[in-house]
Order: sequence, then structure tokens, then C-alpha cells
Amino acid sequence: MKVLVLYYSKGGNTRKLARAILEGVDSVEGVQGVLKNTQEVTKEDFIEAGGVIAGSPVYFGTMAAQLKAVLDDFVGTRRKMDGKIGAAFATSGDPTGGKETTMMSIIQALLIYGMVITGDPLSATGHYGVACSGAPDDKINENANKLGERVATLALKLSD
Repeated sequence: MKVLVLYYSKGGNTRKLARAILEGVDSVEGVQGVLKNTQEVTKEDFIEAGGVIAGSPVYFGTMAAQLKAVLDDFVGTRRKMDGKIGAAFATSGDPTGGKETTMMSIIQALLIYGMVITGDPLSATGHYGVACSGAPDDKINENANKLGERVATLALKLSD
């Protein structure tokens, strides 16, 4: 079982958060995390994944155009993504920088793909996903691990 951690990162903070999520995915026995940025991801990566955790920096309160372009380009895979696990993460340069609205824009797209959406667990923040302002610190990395572990565990459960 594979779980795709898909991200766009311009300054590097979203990539750092994606790597912390990947660690959580890889901690689940029987699940292989696949880390891809928007320039290298393929439709096959998307289809082969039992779950997708997508992330972006905040751009005007929504996901970056580069992530949106991937989701637009892969729309033909919708029927193959139906019933798989989806989750979101975001980074911003400011504490009030629109992280929740960005995650909601990602979640909306994943819902349209027919995916089953989860947020981060209550042991993290119990909200829309993992987010941070600037570079992720130790606490954010711990929460990112928990989100990755949650998605991987749920993807395994759904595959049974």
C-alpha cells in the first residue's frame, strides 16, 4: 500500500512539513510513503496511492496554482480515486495567513475526487490538517507525523 505526500514548495517550508508527514506514513507497517512535488508527480503515482496527503503554501488564502494545476490535470483519474483517503496540510509566512482556508481548498478538491477526508487526530490538533507559520518546529513535526500515521492507518483499513 502506498500513500502519496504531494506538495508544492517555493521557499522550502512546505517541503519540510511534507517530509515530517512522510515519516509518519512510513512508520505504519505495510505502508510505503511516496514523496513527490508538483513538478515530478505522475498520474500513476496518484492512482497507485491508497491515500493522498496534499499540501501547499498559502497563496491568497488558497492553494498554490501549481498544486491546483496537478489536481486539474489529473481530473480524469477521479473514478480511480473514489473512496481513498485524502488529507491536507499548509504553510504560511504569517500566523493569520490563511492556512485553514488553504487546507479547505485542498479538501474541496479531494472531495470532488470522491476521496474520504480526514483531518489530523485529536492527539495533534484535531482540525483540518497540519499547518505552520514559517518552518515547522518540533511540535509541528510531531503533529505532522501523527497526520501521516493516521492517513496510512486509515488507508490500510479501507483496503481490507
